[in-house]
Amino acid sequence: MKQTNLKRDFTPGLKLCEQFYWEAVRPILDAHFPQLPHAAALLGDGSEVLGFDDRMSTDHHWGPRVLIFLHDPDHQQYAPVIQEALANNLPYEFQGHPTNFSQPNPDDNNVQLLQAIDGGPVNHRVPTHTMRRFFSEQLSFDIEAELQPADWLTFSEQRLLSVTAGAIYHDDIGLRAVQARFAYYPHDVWLYLLAAGWTRIGQEEHLMGRAGLAGDEVGSALIGARLVRDIMRLCFLMEKTYAPYPKWFGTAFKRLSRADDLWLVLKQVLRAETWQARERYLAEAYRYIAAMHNALNLTGPMPEQTIPFYGRPFQVIELHGFAAALVQQIQDPDVQQIARLPLIGGIDQFSDSTDLVSNPSWSPVLKQLYQ
Repeated sequence: MKQTNLKRDFTPGLKLCEQFYWEAVRPILDAHFPQLPHAAALLGDGSEVLGFDDRMSTDHHWGPRVLIFLHDPDHQQYAPVIQEALANNLPYEFQGHPTNFSQPNPDDNNVQLLQAIDGGPVNHRVPTHTMRRFFSEQLSFDIEAELQPADWLTFSEQRLLSVTAGAIYHDDIGLRAVQARFAYYPHDVWLYLLAAGWTRIGQEEHLMGRAGLAGDEVGSALIGARLVRDIMRLCFLMEKTYAPYPKWFGTAFKRLSRADDLWLVLKQVLRAETWQARERYLAEAYRYIAAMHNALNLTGPMPEQTIPFYGRPFQVIELHGFAAALVQQIQDPDVQQIARLPLIGGIDQFSDSTDLVSNPSWSPVLKQLYQ
């Protein structure tokens, strides 16, 4: 076997995989299983699912691939023979890319690479799933159950993106309907998350200046950076857009409809060398997000100017009570009950542990935080 040489022209994975399904995979399914209902999509993990892949993305797991979904009884009967039919009939190359992948590398996080072959079955990446198993793997949630507020709060936004971003190329089994259930948070859960976002800002905005005044510019800069992240996350919430994991967090933020001017201000916060300069730019960012809040008309008009923190020389915004005003608008009794507890928010707000946030199996344990 020989290693692949990817062609020079880069085709984003979403487009490549759509063409791969219709031109290479679908003809095989039609020929061997003409009456079998299925769905085809690119969902789950991978930068290409988010639409952020580039040339560097091609060095791990990337290539012509697609997920096939079957009804549960059909999966049990047909999954093995579908895999065999594809392995024996897929072309060895598609648009200059091998369709064959290497075996998972145990020394490199089980990474699979495109690997050209001259003969034999193709080790493809066209797995078959049931919808129930796929959503359980991605979210640790049974799609036959009703979604509860604690479910939403323990789904990481990246995992929600894994089932709502990407693309569905074909569907005659109801995949789009299941996906639509996770399109965005229910209204009152959204209000709760917004309130938690403002709470996080209120808990630390005065500490940035206090650390600087004490001569700790490093500590002040760290708190300033945390506030920048919280401001950005609040903007994602206000635009009803799931935020991806850290690698693509800033890239996705710049695509928000109102991010352009604020992005420039936040860069100045991160570049500031003194706490006074940092505070000046943060105050500008606070005024910006206060105006964004008012534009949503979720509460009565809130002040858009910063004020001193209880007479101390530190400019803050949440002291006006954005979080409390949002909590007052919650109508769902279950969310109201959660909001009576400390406003820890969702999993992305109270933790940045990769192992905790990225592993949905923690969800049943984390739900106890909201009881």
